[in-house]
Amino acid sequence: MDILSTELAQDIVTRTMRIIPYNVNVMDANGSIIASGNPARIGELHAGALLALAKKLTVEIDDASARNLHGAQPGINLPLTVHGQLCGAVGLSGAPDDVRQFGELVRLTAEMILEQAQLTGELQRDSRYREAFVLHLINGEHASTADLGAWAHRLGVHFERTHAVYLLEVEDADLQALQLRLQTRVPSALTAAAGPQELAILDFPDAVGHDRRLHALAAILREVCPQPHTLTMGIALQGIDGVATSYQSAKTAARIGRSRHPQRRLHSYYDHALPVLLSGLNTGWQSAQLRAPIEKLGKNKDMLQRTLEAWFAHDGHPAATAEALHIHRNTLDYRLRRIGDITGLDLARLEDRFLLYISVLLSSQ
Repeated sequence: MDILSTELAQDIVTRTMRIIPYNVNVMDANGSIIASGNPARIGELHAGALLALAKKLTVEIDDASARNLHGAQPGINLPLTVHGQLCGAVGLSGAPDDVRQFGELVRLTAEMILEQAQLTGELQRDSRYREAFVLHLINGEHASTADLGAWAHRLGVHFERTHAVYLLEVEDADLQALQLRLQTRVPSALTAAAGPQELAILDFPDAVGHDRRLHALAAILREVCPQPHTLTMGIALQGIDGVATSYQSAKTAARIGRSRHPQRRLHSYYDHALPVLLSGLNTGWQSAQLRAPIEKLGKNKDMLQRTLEAWFAHDGHPAATAEALHIHRNTLDYRLRRIGDITGLDLARLEDRFLLYISVLLSSQ
């Protein structure tokens, strides 16, 4: 069993020697000293540890026994086991009558450190397995149906349930550590580092509203991720193909949300559904025609576009729009007439108004 690394062995020595006044040695499964309060002993073969490992019992060495064992020193040596498997030994230097009282304490401390390290390693391996699965899904890199089914079964994932991808954008964070903390708090979620500062979170929420689920996850992230971050929810879908779609919708919603509300830390596809759906029209002749009304506004484009954005944001209510723009109602009426004259669109006509709304949305992306 190779869990007892040099780093872990030295950690055991450092921690235990803070609380007991005796030298501590840690030996590997072959009896070789790999960490010690006396660095000069590292690399030596420890006779007492060899006996403890062979017998799988505590071995005490007094002065008389030490003289009969080459290189041995008085002390007590205890085998170390993790989940029933022998992985090394720990030794305390000193007269057995003096150090005996500390033996079990040191062994218990050492085994707890090793068990925690093994658990962390298992979580990291499981996390990498889960991460690879999510990366395949969000990138649309689908393996065979049988392979995906086996992969999903291994993780207990059922894609007939509604699922959504959340995009977490955070600076200066250890994404791997964040994934482990999040896995502990939300076991149903699968995560993957989608970029240096991006974490994709695939979740299978219970039957709750989209907004409630977003805020619930945001509350958990405020606890496990103290760094400033932004969370965006993608569209909730069913089926394995829906994962890539949800991820792309989350990325687009995050971009649109930042441009519209730069101070907000929470965004959702459901708050920006139409702009997200229209984002696919950013190229081609259709895009040029849809953008044309705004492009016609000429030198006053910025002011008139801001007027339209406020007008649409307030559902065409003149008083609320004028107040938001800090202008008089008459000024607003003049600007709207001017927009109609320049674009050739009748703002009282539903189809023309909708075309102008789309033009505003595409021009602001």
